[in-house]
Amino acid sequence: MTTPPRPYALLSVGELLADLIGHHVSNSLLDAQDFRRYQGGSPANMASNMARLGNPTALVACVGSDNIGTYLTRQIAESGVDTQFITSDPFEPSSIVLVSRTAGTPDFVAYRHADCQIKPEQLPDSLLAQAQLFHTTCFALSRQPAQDTIVDAALRARAAGCQVTIDTNYAPSIWPDRQQAWRVLRDYCSAGALVKISEDDAERLYGETQTPERILGDFHQMGASMICLTLGPNGSMVSYDNGAKQARIPGKKIDVVDVTGAGDAYWAGFLTAYLDGYAPANCAHVGAALAKMKLTRQGPLPDKVDRKSLYTQFE
Repeated sequence: MTTPPRPYALLSVGELLADLIGHHVSNSLLDAQDFRRYQGGSPANMASNMARLGNPTALVACVGSDNIGTYLTRQIAESGVDTQFITSDPFEPSSIVLVSRTAGTPDFVAYRHADCQIKPEQLPDSLLAQAQLFHTTCFALSRQPAQDTIVDAALRARAAGCQVTIDTNYAPSIWPDRQQAWRVLRDYCSAGALVKISEDDAERLYGETQTPERILGDFHQMGASMICLTLGPNGSMVSYDNGAKQARIPGKKIDVVDVTGAGDAYWAGFLTAYLDGYAPANCAHVGAALAKMKLTRQGPLPDKVDRKSLYTQFE
């Protein structure tokens, strides 16, 4: 007798916030003159992207009891994400981030308020048992009370048979205490996490450039079961079976239009293929295909993405 699939392919936990993104390309926020409002937050974007690919998805987050919070929740709902686990904080306003529109890694400043107020009662065991994947980010883990809430929930999620994942999008401006970041990541990865980390993330987390071998080895040692190290235009590496096997996926030259959200697109493609039972290297190819779709268009991905069309390159 087969076990029926869980109601949610992904339970995404963390920041739902407003991105005010530079309307025109600039070198940094210093010369960014005008901005447009978008729904943002990596876990929220992940939830939307997974929903666009046809995955039943829910978001656990906190916004302010204000019109920005109403806008954010409405935007997420329109992308097909279950929003019943989003709470409104009566004391903290919705969080916002100013982001420059650049060809490389964007310059940003975060104004953190309600996004950190995720409480244990939002993540009961009954909810964790309904998800196949439990996902979060470094941004979400960088402040209390969300930090302890999410780490505790990740450990309970694993016990409930849910696969834990993380986008290790570390930034010192968001999480100045690097030693604490390592400790929290160790606790989170101990749940057998699937880890996505970029070369830029790793350099910021270590405080200097490291070899891929060192990065992969360190995260496996902390408990990560599979690691995807993205290498920008040079493709990606996937290390799995706790480091016993590796795959290298070469990059392809593309004309970049908008880098914002490319990492979330990559990981959504990767995890969708993972849920569909594809091998790690093929998951990385699907991730790259969805990231390319995002990089070559302004704004978010299309409302619906045919996941099967992403699989045609290797089937």
